[in-house]
Amino acid sequence: MFASLKSIGAYVPKNILTNQDLEKMVDTSDEWIKKRTGIEIRHIADKDEATSDLAYKAAKIAIKRAKIDKNEIDAIILATISPDYFCMPSTACLVADKLGITNVMAFDISAACSGFVYSLSIAKSFIESGLKKNVLVIGAEKLSSITNYHDRTTCVIFGDGAGAALISATENKEEAIMDVMASSDGKYADLLITPGGGSRYPTNEETLKNEMHFMKMAGNETFKIAVKTLTEDVIEILKRNHLTSDDVDRFIPHQANYRIIEYVRNKLDFPKERTVLTVAKYGNTSSASIPMAINDAYENGNLKYGDLMLLDTFGGGLTWGSALVKFAMKK
Repeated sequence: MFASLKSIGAYVPKNILTNQDLEKMVDTSDEWIKKRTGIEIRHIADKDEATSDLAYKAAKIAIKRAKIDKNEIDAIILATISPDYFCMPSTACLVADKLGITNVMAFDISAACSGFVYSLSIAKSFIESGLKKNVLVIGAEKLSSITNYHDRTTCVIFGDGAGAALISATENKEEAIMDVMASSDGKYADLLITPGGGSRYPTNEETLKNEMHFMKMAGNETFKIAVKTLTEDVIEILKRNHLTSDDVDRFIPHQANYRIIEYVRNKLDFPKERTVLTVAKYGNTSSASIPMAINDAYENGNLKYGDLMLLDTFGGGLTWGSALVKFAMKK
């Protein structure tokens, strides 16, 4: 038995935060943001809209496109760094309830921007072992809730959104998720971190005063490690599957920064027309980034049944991962 990506769906909030808006909030400019990140706008959730709400809307689309009864889903894995609650209940449980799915395994994972690829690895293992048949995998973030809009190094980058995929059992090897690689290195944990609120620095007057509950990033150091790691990871997964960049129909990297994507794309010789780029209109949506990009490619007609996708991601932890995935959704 093999695991296959049977459907995709995504949702972005209607509110838009432009670079011009940010010019009024922090010392930055539209020209600087576009030159350094490639981002033009990002979508921001309403105050009464939580991560589970975004995830639910993306999941509904993925389930409808999969053409299965929601009660056939026997596991829900939700990747996020902006859950509805710290630290329980899991956002996955809330999404299951919103979908009207009961008596199902549902849990969150925290792997930052690598969360969706990590979740794919888990779903693949569940299905190939025979434990599950249909796993709903979601990457969802309300990053605006943990973004400091006085910190120009982070507030220009992050946006809100959700993407969902139905991973199902199949006997057709041509539809299979071919390979998933995922790894980490905790010695770089402080490069991308939300320091306050956990057991290391529990919430108190000092953590609130020092704005420790917002994301903090060492941009230059992260950039250097990201381009090196992303490149090496792709080289390894292609080599161990006896493939080259010519065999890949769509290169879908994590949409963190246009300069990172361009560096990796050029280094690995992926043509621009086969590289999916959504960073300009969504910004960095962390775990939601890759499924949102897959959905964009599908809805724009640039992804069809049987296409081989190469997913590549890097995030806080530090975590990283790549995956070779056949797009197995039929119209």
